[in-house]
Amino acid sequence: MRILSIIAGAANGGAETFFVNLTSALAAAGETCSTVIRPNYHRRATLEANGVWVSEAPFYSFMDCYTKNSICRMVTKFQPDIVLSYMSRASAFMPEGTHVKVARLGGLYNLDHFLNCEHLICITEGIRRYVIDHGWPNDRCSVIYNFAECDKTAALDRAALGVPEGAKVIFTPSRLHRVKGLDVLMRAIADQTQIHLWIAGSGPEKKLLKKLSIELGISDRVTFFGWRSDTGAFFRSCDIVALPSRYEPFGTVMLEAWAYGKPLISTDTDGPVEFVCNGIDGLIVTKDEVNPLRDALLLMIQDNELANRLSKAGSARHAAEFSKFACVTNYTTLFQKLLR
Repeated sequence: MRILSIIAGAANGGAETFFVNLTSALAAAGETCSTVIRPNYHRRATLEANGVWVSEAPFYSFMDCYTKNSICRMVTKFQPDIVLSYMSRASAFMPEGTHVKVARLGGLYNLDHFLNCEHLICITEGIRRYVIDHGWPNDRCSVIYNFAECDKTAALDRAALGVPEGAKVIFTPSRLHRVKGLDVLMRAIADQTQIHLWIAGSGPEKKLLKKLSIELGISDRVTFFGWRSDTGAFFRSCDIVALPSRYEPFGTVMLEAWAYGKPLISTDTDGPVEFVCNGIDGLIVTKDEVNPLRDALLLMIQDNELANRLSKAGSARHAAEFSKFACVTNYTTLFQKLLR
């Protein structure tokens, strides 16, 4: 198949990372892939290194004629069987043609932006219910879960990063935004001097979160690493993975925790509640509340048997349901069905 994937996207982010991972995986599986993306040196380099043809457009606004014409030229040149758009902005630029028009939804978007699309791929059952409830035909939407794979980065030297012997490290890769609940996580560890927190991500609340760490007296135990593409090193080196979001339509972090065999604590937001079996492959706590999160962290730290059991069950879930092979197979099977 010839698959053209389009995304506007930010400089960094979970959806943008998954776009690169899935497009590269489809190319590795033998599909002929091209993309239209916003100018981004690292994204372009990674895609091209994986055999993907890359074109760029600004995606200024929904009325951006330059971007529309750029995508149309790519369609004429590439002649795709499938055009796969990511999120609202790229989907609003869905080009006309004989190709099948598919959009991937990772959140509860305004469906007005997807009117030119023929089929929607939702990454959770909850998102699928949302689009159907808002009038989208039941037979024109499917659910395909994300995948997460371990990278090849080596574990970090915890001592060199200021983590003393016997301390426990909580890791969360996250955008620095209020919806991610990082302030709640910081408050949860404030009086637990044995806990160090590693945060990998960028975003608008960086200054506020750093200020909070100083106010709570934990700045020596909280490290902000910025946006990282080598998160495997952090997963391999931590003791517990936390997903403290106030809003999380999916939560790829939970898949990554399972992939790396780490115990997971998550809040009861839409995505994790759909996937995590509380007490079996992770712990679920009430969102936006400090005490339940603190209690779960302490339970995980103090009960090694529980932590090991959750980790093993999570790893089994990942292997059975959330591998790259399973995800790519689900996408290609759907595309072949839509092309019939």
